[in-house]
Amino acid sequence: MKVDGTPYRSLWWDKTQGALQIIDQRWLPHDFRIQQLDTLAEYCEAITGMHVRGAPLIGATAAYGMALAARLDPSDTALDQAWERLHATRPTAINLRWALDRCRAALLALPEAARADAALQLAHDIADEDVEINRSIGLHGFEIIKEIASRKPAGEPVRLLTHCNAGWIATVDWGTATSPMYHAHDAGIPIHVWVDETRPRNQGALTAWELGSHGIPHSYITDNAGGHLMQHGEVDMVIVGTDRTTRSGDVCNKIGTYLKALAAKDNGVPFYVALPSPTIDWTVSDGVAEIPIEERAVQEVSHVQGTLPEGGIGTVQVTPKGCPVGNPAFDVTPSRLVTGLITERGVCEASEAGLAALFPDLASPTGAA
Repeated sequence: MKVDGTPYRSLWWDKTQGALQIIDQRWLPHDFRIQQLDTLAEYCEAITGMHVRGAPLIGATAAYGMALAARLDPSDTALDQAWERLHATRPTAINLRWALDRCRAALLALPEAARADAALQLAHDIADEDVEINRSIGLHGFEIIKEIASRKPAGEPVRLLTHCNAGWIATVDWGTATSPMYHAHDAGIPIHVWVDETRPRNQGALTAWELGSHGIPHSYITDNAGGHLMQHGEVDMVIVGTDRTTRSGDVCNKIGTYLKALAAKDNGVPFYVALPSPTIDWTVSDGVAEIPIEERAVQEVSHVQGTLPEGGIGTVQVTPKGCPVGNPAFDVTPSRLVTGLITERGVCEASEAGLAALFPDLASPTGAA
């Protein structure tokens, strides 16, 4: 996608520097900054500190982290240690483990002298695959939007609601939940997007920044406004991303997603999840019971970042001094509340049978990957 007319991916390899460049998302939407990652410690901090965020992007970043590790020391021990350090950064998004497992398995099968070059090429492949996966998700989601548009009066927009940021900066490009929006807009179908603010980090502002850059009509709303809009017929479809989906179709996404699904179910609004296959955890069946939920720093809730009246970016405290704070970063939406899963291979029902029908090569009778 483009920023001020210049095309970008959310990360890219700089051959001149021999290093990974990322868009440092801590400063968006107020400032566009690029960061170079030179050490494994910087890779780990980029993931933990949400310089990069979004399950697909975390996975791609970790793959480049393994490539750096293989260049510095291609031994089995060093690669295992790099896997452990990167895997410990964030517990919920399954793409992280998927990418790390894929890299380690491929590299350990090679002689040490061949590992550095192979690791970097594999990281490039994972990044390129993510772009194509998300482009394909967009094409399948576009068909749903087009069908809704066909039932509306000419010129009336399809009104979409999304939560958090599942856009191109949460992936390598295109995004998951936003990809169908880009395809629909570019095809001339009028759409309007209700963008949840998504406290505590206000990641909806990233979605608004993306959509505004692409010329897509949208409105930024409070997290608690979605149910009201659905009650009054102002939402035609909810579409969100996911950080981990069980083989039975339960969806783990940013905190607050579950409440949107409940409101959608109560008001007869279709609730779709844009789902890249690497986010399916075939080893888990019950999302509520089995998926670990990351508890993040209390400062994310007690303080808010924004532009200051005198200029620059700063934070202000919004809670009473010393107020206890809880900050679960994700929740799980049970499959019964999900209308369908939009994947790179098509749309299916949120169930083990539905996913297995689309991904017979990945699923197994025991649920193991």
